[in-house]
Amino acid sequence: MRRESEKEGEREKEEKLCKRCKQIYSPSSNDPSSCRFHPSFFVCRRHDDQKRYYELGPDDPPYAAKFYDCCGAEDPEASGCATGFHVSYDDE
Repeated sequence: MRRESEKEGEREKEEKLCKRCKQIYSPSSNDPSSCRFHPSFFVCRRHDDQKRYYELGPDDPPYAAKFYDCCGAEDPEASGCATGFHVSYDDE
């Protein structure tokens, strides 16, 4: 019984929080496609591509658009457009 709790404690120590995708991960299973994230910020400004139509909120100025600067996704909850290794807050 004690060994089971020791193993669980070791497993919990091994788990880390990714600072890019905010998922809990195990370093032993971290590979180049483990993490999906946006490498840029969600912004509110005029988009370079003026041909696209953007939904504006009632309080947004007419020239503003909200989107990820890296890929143009307009949903703040959109799945990441890039993949890579998870990066822990402990890694620096």
